[in-house]
Amino acid sequence: MIDLKSSVQQQFDRVAANYRTSAVHALGEDLGVMVALADLRGDERVLDAGCGAGHTGAAFAPHVAAVVAVDFTAGMLRQVELLAAERGLTNLTTRKGDVEDLPFADDEFDLVVSRYSAHHWPHPARAMAEFRRLLRPNGRVILSDVVGFDDPTCDTYLNAIEVLRDPSHVRDYTEQEWLDFFVQAGFPAEVVHRWRIRLDFDNWTERMATSPVNRAAIRSLYASAPAEVKEAMGISDAGHEFACAIVRGLL
Repeated sequence: MIDLKSSVQQQFDRVAANYRTSAVHALGEDLGVMVALADLRGDERVLDAGCGAGHTGAAFAPHVAAVVAVDFTAGMLRQVELLAAERGLTNLTTRKGDVEDLPFADDEFDLVVSRYSAHHWPHPARAMAEFRRLLRPNGRVILSDVVGFDDPTCDTYLNAIEVLRDPSHVRDYTEQEWLDFFVQAGFPAEVVHRWRIRLDFDNWTERMATSPVNRAAIRSLYASAPAEVKEAMGISDAGHEFACAIVRGLL
């Protein structure tokens, strides 16, 4: 039986190149917001946790001393290296690792960033504890992700659709859950930015190579969703919307 983390590796190894070219990941208003929120001096050492194809690390690299991009999917790390080479980012390096058990000594980083990764983390409290361990005094964490709904019905439909599209998905945690994870790890935290992204159904499912059976199941959920779910997620024949948020924690 395959475990969850092996499922993540298998899923993303086979589609990694799609994420380097994905407009949703390469662009987006939150990238610039994350950099601005970091209040950078220029000498920081940054960890991009669950880096995917490396777009977040690449956004920070021109403004800091060094960025280490960590992911436990080898295919994704290869995409980071290609992206860094394309942009001439010699201070963006890669390291294979698990955000819940990171291969670094205490106090190695000034800033931890993560974007569109945390919904794959089965134990986010462990990841936050690791970030706390790695950060120097006055360090900070800036995390950007899709967020769940406080309403149980909407939240159930959201996460069901996510799992059907990508079986390695764990949960779109709510804003309050993220604030609790931050505080439990010792970070006073706040939600500092909110926005929504519109996802085209065909592009969204093709990027993850979702099976025809699961695509049909998502379409069925679209059709059967209660009115409040359709409104909350902006569901139409063309696709749907996700609510997203940036949470910042400071030591």
